[in-house]
Amino acid sequence: MASPRFLVGIDLGTTHTVVAYTEITDNLENSPTHIFDIDQLIAPGEVARKPLLPSFRYHPAASEINESELILPWQPALVDGDIPLVIVGEYARELGAKVEGRQVVSAKSWLSHPNVDRNEAILPWSSSQGVEKVSPVVASASYLNHVRQAWNYHNQDDRLEHQEVVITVPASFDEAARALTLEAAKLAGLPKVLLLEEPQAVCYDWYAQNKDNADTLLQDIPLLMVCDVGGGTTDLSLIKVSSDQGQLQLDRIGVGDHLMLGGDNLDLALAHQAELRLHGGNKKLTAAGLSKLIQQTRKVKEQLLSGNAPDTAKVTLLGSGSRLIGGAKSVELTKEEVHTIALDGFFPLTEFSDQPNQRQAAVVEFGLPYAADPAISKHLAQFIELHDEVCRDALNQNGETVLSNTPPIPTAVLLNGGVFNSPLLSNRALDIFKKWKGDSVTQLVNPHPDLSVAYGAVAYAKARHGAQLKIGGGSARSYFLTIEDKKSAKQGLCLLPKGTDEGNDIHLEDRYFALTLGEPVRFNLVSSTDDTHAEVGQIVDIDNDSFISLPPFIATLDSETDRSLLAANQKEREVVTLACQLTEVGTLQVECVSATDKSKRWKVEFTVRKDLAKLHRNRDKEATQAESILPARIDDAIAAIKLVYGGSAKVTDNKTLKTLQKDLEKMLGKRDSWETPCLRELASALLDSKKRRRRSDLHERTWLKLAGFTLRPGFGYPSDEWRMEQVWQLYQQGVQFDSNVQTWSDWWTFWRRVAGGLTQEQQLVIYKDIAKYINPSATRNSKLNKELQERSYQDMVRLAASLEHLPFENKLQLIEWLFGRLQKNQFSQAHWWAIGRIGTRSPFYGSAHNLLTAQHIAYCLPELMELDWRTDPNIGFAAVMMCRMTGDRTLDIDDTARAEVIDKLKASKAPASWVQMVTEVKVLTEEETKRVFGDALPAGLQLIKH
Repeated sequence: MASPRFLVGIDLGTTHTVVAYTEITDNLENSPTHIFDIDQLIAPGEVARKPLLPSFRYHPAASEINESELILPWQPALVDGDIPLVIVGEYARELGAKVEGRQVVSAKSWLSHPNVDRNEAILPWSSSQGVEKVSPVVASASYLNHVRQAWNYHNQDDRLEHQEVVITVPASFDEAARALTLEAAKLAGLPKVLLLEEPQAVCYDWYAQNKDNADTLLQDIPLLMVCDVGGGTTDLSLIKVSSDQGQLQLDRIGVGDHLMLGGDNLDLALAHQAELRLHGGNKKLTAAGLSKLIQQTRKVKEQLLSGNAPDTAKVTLLGSGSRLIGGAKSVELTKEEVHTIALDGFFPLTEFSDQPNQRQAAVVEFGLPYAADPAISKHLAQFIELHDEVCRDALNQNGETVLSNTPPIPTAVLLNGGVFNSPLLSNRALDIFKKWKGDSVTQLVNPHPDLSVAYGAVAYAKARHGAQLKIGGGSARSYFLTIEDKKSAKQGLCLLPKGTDEGNDIHLEDRYFALTLGEPVRFNLVSSTDDTHAEVGQIVDIDNDSFISLPPFIATLDSETDRSLLAANQKEREVVTLACQLTEVGTLQVECVSATDKSKRWKVEFTVRKDLAKLHRNRDKEATQAESILPARIDDAIAAIKLVYGGSAKVTDNKTLKTLQKDLEKMLGKRDSWETPCLRELASALLDSKKRRRRSDLHERTWLKLAGFTLRPGFGYPSDEWRMEQVWQLYQQGVQFDSNVQTWSDWWTFWRRVAGGLTQEQQLVIYKDIAKYINPSATRNSKLNKELQERSYQDMVRLAASLEHLPFENKLQLIEWLFGRLQKNQFSQAHWWAIGRIGTRSPFYGSAHNLLTAQHIAYCLPELMELDWRTDPNIGFAAVMMCRMTGDRTLDIDDTARAEVIDKLKASKAPASWVQMVTEVKVLTEEETKRVFGDALPAGLQLIKH
């Protein structure tokens, strides 16, 4: 392959995709950077080259558009998983403003959304049936693929896949979102790309624009904050400015958390305002209709926030189908009200002490969980407060003493993103910083907020070639492996010292670890921004709040040995050392290296939170410092389990078995208080002895009860996926003592408790086994009717309803069967609980994309409304679950049905919390969680819905 001729930067944005490039020359430092104009459809049969490719897709209906009018200069090649006919770019954006439910927007936001499967075909989110869908990964890949094909058409001898390509991502993107971005690039035919944080790209561009006098411009600026408010996210970074032997030095010392708040939210707020006027507040648009309206309010926002804005602008909502023009309605938005919403709603002049409201649930529209508090100014203050120490250090290095009671406000800001195309909002952002500082704050000039990220990606590529100043993405922290010893203070082994440059492979040659192959090992890490002067391999005391716990690293070292050749209980071990480096995107990479063969390496990765729900340990101070400390008598508890289920030929008497749970509670306290680390230690002991549950019926029942309790909900803690692999072997073995109804009940309860850790394929296996009993026709089959009585039918119903990964079709079948039994008066409390769980608007761990639709719920509700909820409150609670407010119009029932349910709940004297769940978006209490999902979460685990 020929050496690359170009350095290419791609800003894969929420609203626009932009490409910049420069030619690699001998004088690379002065090689000019250009924007690559991207060919795209702008109207039927009309192609134009434009600097911005709107990040929109449109999925036309069959025969909606003549395919001859969609011809591009090249023969399109789709990415794997894409639909046959799709429109990308400006024409796709315009069509979405006219036709409902066929436009894909904000794919980048979906790429970072943890509560859906980002590889599932779920977009367009608000589409009606019959619209073909794609995954967020495929949607993102399609924009990159379009760029690649446009580039290759104009550069046939220098194909994009052969150039040095940098793709930008938000600094706040987590490991999963970064990995999915790389996956999208690979799908698009770009297998080898570099990732760069967007705020750094902005800073790179600023330096490239001002390289001749940057030293002078930054002379009195020790700390710079990059504030990038794009279409979908607010992305924040801190850049420390210093001098090294007279040479300017820039170092990125802090990045913000993922904040889904940007221009899209302002468009949405204006759309809500227009909607009220269009229908007088009496009727809500469908999710697809609101999406169509947003395309209009986006244009109006840009008009009325511009420097020479008119006094008013018109928003027109076109009709649908044959009434496209005749059914159009228009309203006007004034400059004054748009300014008020933008300034007071998103950039209010708050005090520095004002923090974002974390108590309310996230605002959900179109399935995306936007930040609960839209006040960007509050999030800016919180970001600075979280980085208080490094901010003070940077400011104090310049001789500026920041008093302890004064916030360490950066001396300069660099604003970026489409929002700051508006002078009004740029000035308000500066006013906010000025108010907090009590003095002026310098604004570094950014002449092209829409283009700077792409330009900066090229500047970064130049810096990698030594042709420009490189920002130290530098480790802003030191990283330590925690060493636990009950007899001494907590200590940490330094893996990577503060200030380490990216790409440096640091090998802990003198520290050895004996690891068991084939079993997961957990590495607990902490980091510190303190200047501890620790060196690689040095052990320090972890004795203050400056040490922050990180998500644990997990590794499973694969073995090349055939496990069947090993003796029973024989463990294969490998002695390893650790190698660490900070990657180019600022993430820590850890590898286990064989002490005897350095070519053998095992990558250790952060535990990526489960895609469809996130569970994490409480982050308060006490839990953070003691998260891996187990109860004092945990060894006694494990010994008690092994006494009952151990390998000794001496089998304990039934008395010891019967009192096992009480004995454990005497050692560890009441079982509801057992913390998750304790639960999983007990679970591991039970899994080690799973074969010995076969000793008797009582052994099996006791094992199922304890194992299900200690493993629930099947995910959320390091190594749970590995544990579930061990658990699944049990299902294939089946119940060992199958003549006892109680054993069957405990069996199904066990699988219900751990269902969240099962894959869709595993859940389908279970469903197919129990579906024949739930089908109302089972009562007409004497054999099935006898078995369903013997095998605890009601527990099968509860289990089936808990299988949230089931495809939509199976859920629909299941709820139809349950209503079929209602007609035959074969109903019980379990049925109502199951109907509520299947019809819920807010799943526990499943993806929202395969829930029953609001239309299906509307079809089911009348059956419930006719019954007496006072006599059986379980019916009312099922209605609550089916009508829970989510804020997502795609999922929520209509306002009329909601009002009827609320009236019936009040008339039935239902608890106020039930009414609240239907009235507003509400986070469940522990007691409500237990009722909704059948179990409380383990102590120390908390469900976080984004």
